[in-house]
Amino acid sequence: MSDMMQAVVVTEGEPLSLGQVPKPDCGPNEVLVKVVTAGLNRADLVQRAGRYPPPPGASQIMGLEISGEIVALGTEVSGWSVGDRVCALLAGGGYAEYAAVDAGSLLPIPDNLSFDEAGALPEVMLTVWANVFVRCGLQAGEILLVHGGTSGIGTMAIQMAKHIGAGKIIVTAGSDDKCAAAKALGADVAINYREQDFEAIVREEGGADVILDMVGGDYVQKNISVAKVNGRICNIAYMNGPQVNVNLLPLMLKRLILTGTTLRARPVEEKAELRKAVEETFWPAVAVGTIKPVIDTIYPFEKAEEAQAHMAKGGHIGKILLSRTVS
Repeated sequence: MSDMMQAVVVTEGEPLSLGQVPKPDCGPNEVLVKVVTAGLNRADLVQRAGRYPPPPGASQIMGLEISGEIVALGTEVSGWSVGDRVCALLAGGGYAEYAAVDAGSLLPIPDNLSFDEAGALPEVMLTVWANVFVRCGLQAGEILLVHGGTSGIGTMAIQMAKHIGAGKIIVTAGSDDKCAAAKALGADVAINYREQDFEAIVREEGGADVILDMVGGDYVQKNISVAKVNGRICNIAYMNGPQVNVNLLPLMLKRLILTGTTLRARPVEEKAELRKAVEETFWPAVAVGTIKPVIDTIYPFEKAEEAQAHMAKGGHIGKILLSRTVS
C-alpha cells in the first residue's frame, strides 16, 4: 500500500485542487478510514482564510466529518473491524483519500443510509447535542429558537428537538423557500428575517427557552430580548461579528445564561462522550428514518473549490458534501 494519498490542498491565491500528500499514520487508539464522503462546514472556509487553525496535532487538511470504510485498526482498538462502514467526527483531515480517526469518534452507518447520507451527520448531530441539549439543557415542552434554520446544523436541530418533544420550534431563515423547507422538517414557526421582525414574532410566540445562534452581531441583544426567564442562549459562530455593544441588564433580570462553545478542539475523551450520547439517544431514530440527513448538493472531490464557493454564497439548504460516488 502506498504511503501517499490524494487530498484537497490549499495553495495561496489559487483554487483548491487535488494533490499528493502523505497518508496519515494510525495511532494505537485510532482507525484508518478510506474516505467516501466528506461534509463541508463553514469552519472550513474560516480555516482556509487563516482564522481557524487546526488544534495541535490535528491534520492541516480541511474537513471535520467523513464517512467511509475502516481499512486498518490501531493496536488498542476494540469493537471495530476492518470493513466496517462508519461515519466520524474529525479535528481535521476529511478532504482526503484516507483519514485517521480516534475510535471514540466513530459511529456505525445504519443499513438504511448510504455513505453520502451518513457523511452529512456527525458534525451537525454532535454540535446540536453539545449545545442545545448539554450546554443549554433543552427539555421536552420548551421553546427552541434556531437562527440559520436551514443550515446543516439548523436542519438537524429542528429534527432532534422535535424527536425529544420540544414544545415549539421557531427558526429564522433568509427566504420564503427556506422557511417552507424548515417547516417541512418540523419547525412550528419559520421567520423570513429579510422581511419580518423576528423579535416581534418570537415575543408573540411566547419567547424562547433555548436559543441557538450562529449569527452574532446585533442578534446578541435581540436574543437576550426574546429569551424567556431562565432562558439559555448559545453562540456557536459569529457570522455578523463577535464585537457588540450589549445591555446586560435583562440578562440579570431574567436570570439568563449566555454562553458559547466550539467542538473541534475538545479532547477526544469528551468527544467520545458526546458521540456515545448521540448514538444512544438519536441513532435509533436515524436507523429507522425518523431523523434524516438533509443534503443540498454533492460534489466530486476535484470540485472542492466549487463546493466551497456554493457554501460561501449561503443559498444552500442542508449539507454540502464532497463524495467519491459522484463525478
